[in-house]
Amino acid sequence: MTKLIQDFAKNESGATAIEYGLIAALVAVAIIGGARALGTAMNNRFTNLSTRVANP
Repeated sequence: MTKLIQDFAKNESGATAIEYGLIAALVAVAIIGGARALGTAMNNRFTNLSTRVANP
């Protein structure tokens, strides 16, 4: 029984999975933030372009 508890205490595979999950979440947040910034910039450019075309 003591051996089983020691093995359970030494097992770090769950902690590793949590770390990978946190890294994946941070990468996802970075991608979402970048995509949002890119979308905003592109929207501003197209709005500016349409204004210039409409009012030459």
